[in-house]
Amino acid sequence: MWIDTHCHLDADEFDPDRDAVVERARAVGVDMLVMPTGHVDDGAKVAGIAHRHGFGYALGLHPLWIDGVPEVDVERLRDAAREALADPHFVAIGEIGIDCFEPGDVARQEWFFREQLRVARDCSLPVIVHVRRSADLLLKHLRRIEVAGGIVHAFNGSAQQAAQFVALGFRLGFGGALTYSGSKRIRAHAASLPEGAWVLETDAPYIAPTWRRRPDAVDRTEPADLARIADEMAALRAVDCRDLARANQRNAVAALPRLGALLAAA
Repeated sequence: MWIDTHCHLDADEFDPDRDAVVERARAVGVDMLVMPTGHVDDGAKVAGIAHRHGFGYALGLHPLWIDGVPEVDVERLRDAAREALADPHFVAIGEIGIDCFEPGDVARQEWFFREQLRVARDCSLPVIVHVRRSADLLLKHLRRIEVAGGIVHAFNGSAQQAAQFVALGFRLGFGGALTYSGSKRIRAHAASLPEGAWVLETDAPYIAPTWRRRPDAVDRTEPADLARIADEMAALRAVDCRDLARANQRNAVAALPRLGALLAAA
């Protein structure tokens, strides 16, 4: 079984053919995925998809979506998370984080990140973290507000930053970016990180792997792409794909413990 630990199956891009997308994923062995949200208002849609297909989901306020979002929405998230704790499909707080790549109010992002870490801490939940040129800022807050680990999505930091996240109990997410020969740092991490330090993801419909790019366009990434991404990672790590699948499942459950009960029930 392959587990896609970060997939936006609730995105509008999948509305026309979501069931067919799930069928294509399962046809190549991607039988479980985790869907982080961008806003608390997305919770009903993502929970419905999770229940229909037996998947996991997370609730959070994405750092690039907080423009105009009132601070009271953190309390709405807290209430939604507490209520969702009764749902075995609910596995984490996310997608939360800081993005220093896109223009934005970084101080505001930091406030929302800190407050959502407190929600996760108070609910004893792991977090799914968005990072772009913000690893050191994230680490600063994660040291101050202790949470139950989680996943650092689409990691592209230094070896020192990677080691610091791992020391705090996080797994680092690798997806379509590692399929590019020019992604030298990502590929080096994917090849050399300890076995328990990583997980696989697609970020579908985003972060296109090489085969989704054409001269004139970028095709929609799908969770089925995880199988080919896994082939690439297995080659980088010089391991058999079956061993990689088992390690990915162990790491995903270690990062998101509620996912283990969901897998057992499935």
